[in-house]
Amino acid sequence: MRLHVIARGKIGRSPESELVDRYLKRITWPLKITELPDVGGTIPAPPAQHREVLLDEHGQHLSSEQFAALLGKWRDEGVREVRFLIGAADGHGESARESADLLIAFGPMTWPHMLARAMLAEQLWRATSILAGHPYHRAG
Repeated sequence: MRLHVIARGKIGRSPESELVDRYLKRITWPLKITELPDVGGTIPAPPAQHREVLLDEHGQHLSSEQFAALLGKWRDEGVREVRFLIGAADGHGESARESADLLIAFGPMTWPHMLARAMLAEQLWRATSILAGHPYHRAG
């Protein structure tokens, strides 16, 4: 199953980009990154079997174990791609929220989208590590 991060805004060369790269390089699952301008641009067409996850301040709060279990479930069901959409400063429109399979939030605080991208990269690494039985994740 491919993980596809679709993010608004160019991360460029920054401390956030270094952090994102650090975690994404560790992921052994197929992975694609698509950057779009803050406004406009075309979101790539999804494959037939996909799930769409929006990072949204009103989304569910999942533990790392719950997030990993969900990815594992989708993988086992034959989902070909999970798309993680990170919006620009104004977030996502209502139609995008309604059509998404899942909305997730990294807590009740609002995070800059560049930090949200780094946090997502780490959680994807953590989830794939949990599913692989790697000792990186230590449940409390």
